[in-house]
Amino acid sequence: MDVLVPLLQLLVLLLTLPLHLMALLGCWQPLCKTYFPYLMAVLTSKSNRKMEGKKRELFSQIKGLTGASGKVDLLELGCGTGANFQFYPPGCRVTCLDPNPHFEKFLTKSMAENRHLQYERFVVAPGEDMRQLADGSMDVVVCTLVLCSVQSPRKVLQEVQRVLRPGGVLFFWEHVTEPHGSWAFMWQQVLEPTWKHIGDGCCLTRETWKDLENAQFSEVQMERQPPPFKWLPVGPHIMGKAVK
Repeated sequence: MDVLVPLLQLLVLLLTLPLHLMALLGCWQPLCKTYFPYLMAVLTSKSNRKMEGKKRELFSQIKGLTGASGKVDLLELGCGTGANFQFYPPGCRVTCLDPNPHFEKFLTKSMAENRHLQYERFVVAPGEDMRQLADGSMDVVVCTLVLCSVQSPRKVLQEVQRVLRPGGVLFFWEHVTEPHGSWAFMWQQVLEPTWKHIGDGCCLTRETWKDLENAQFSEVQMERQPPPFKWLPVGPHIMGKAVK
């Protein structure tokens, strides 16, 4: 199986050669940043229909995390199109952060559809550098399908801990690698170099649960879920919370 991986990677590379050449020449990334929000708008809508019950169960815990202000100061990390907004309880003051400015018009639409929330601002920045947000300023951070595509999950989780108040909670929902040695894992290895370009940096083989367990939260709770779309190379999901 290990011998097959580089051979199949080469075959996929040849089949998608124009994409890789555009990436090498620096032409692909600007194009990807433009089209990716439209792709995510379609996929997150379909995903919400499949995972609605579990998302409501996870995010229903937010209402008990009111801070000193009497409201919940919530940061959505890698907010994308705002697909999670409908699941947040009333009284949340939402700050959105994403490195892709092209998501803003989708956020504006989601904000208009979710008047039970109070919107603070949209910060264009990577999760590894949230210097625009003060220490201990958030009661809750939400991170869904984000740690797969950041440069350094470790640095992102350090920043999450910095902006959370003591006792604040990170709610996460991430996809992770298939079991090592499986055929599904082999195909993830084969497709990952190309998938990163299609998915705006998305890595298929990350063991994100290890990053969460090693991040020195006082408590981490998580459970595994099967992937919502069998036709994508994305593996199983982990969902849960981590307490500062």
